[in-house]
Amino acid sequence: MQFLLGMADLVLAEFHLKPFLGERLVSMASTVWKGYVSFGLISVPIRLFVAAREEHVSFNQIHKECGTRVKQQLYCPTDQRVVERSELAKGYQVDKDTYVQVTEEELKTLEAESSESMDILQFVKLDDVDPIYYQTSYFTVPEDPGRRAYALIMQGMKQLQLGAIAKLTMHQREQIVMIRPYDKGLILHTLYYPAEVREIAEYGQDEDLKLQKAEIDLAEQFMKQLTSEFNPEQYKDEYQTRVEALVQSKEAGMVAKTDKPAKKRLAPVINLMDALKKSMEQQEEATGKKEPQRETVAKSAGRKKKVG
Repeated sequence: MQFLLGMADLVLAEFHLKPFLGERLVSMASTVWKGYVSFGLISVPIRLFVAAREEHVSFNQIHKECGTRVKQQLYCPTDQRVVERSELAKGYQVDKDTYVQVTEEELKTLEAESSESMDILQFVKLDDVDPIYYQTSYFTVPEDPGRRAYALIMQGMKQLQLGAIAKLTMHQREQIVMIRPYDKGLILHTLYYPAEVREIAEYGQDEDLKLQKAEIDLAEQFMKQLTSEFNPEQYKDEYQTRVEALVQSKEAGMVAKTDKPAKKRLAPVINLMDALKKSMEQQEEATGKKEPQRETVAKSAGRKKKVG
């Protein structure tokens, strides 16, 4: 922590608050927030960019008869007419068919100071924040005046393996965020509040189950057999690929094959030990690897069955 606290002395002499110097990013991505990260006497001007976004095939709603895209209209049942978007207002429901109107100006006055700056409230060990609290990820990009301070904070957090907890107002909501080192920069995660993490009564109700040590050992052995480095490039959305192929073939006037892939039938597991052994054998056949130790275990297990 002393390393991080000492940054103020190193940077304060050369770094002062300055206005943003205009657009400097050559990226096509749009800025979702800009402001300052405050750390003691240091304020680093940054911009946030969405780090990850779900990709999927999307369809428009069209009229089946003529193929024209349909339009959605906003209808008021009281006035019995279509209303324009310029006539809309925000309403908070307090009772059935009763709403309190709130204006954009009123909401603007309620925004906290964290709408333009976020103060680092504390530093935490990265393992202390469970991934279940992660909501949305953003890349942080420093403006030119803050690049040195940004680099110092990043290096200090990397060395100490820390994450920074801060408050940020974005999209008309004050959120708790965690900033952590990622690759060559700092990434920001908005976090769910504890009340937003659901509790399911049925979850975690198997604590009383008694597992045999042999079952646990064999399960761990199979897990080790499947353990390798995580390479996200090897995973693809095969369903999306098939949908895109369907659309392309129909566009070209071809008759597309829409045969569904055969579903893998999952039979209920009666004997965990037998299921794990068969799983390991299948994995060995697929990878071409066979461990003598497991073969010996299987043979000894077979001899025990004959004795019984």
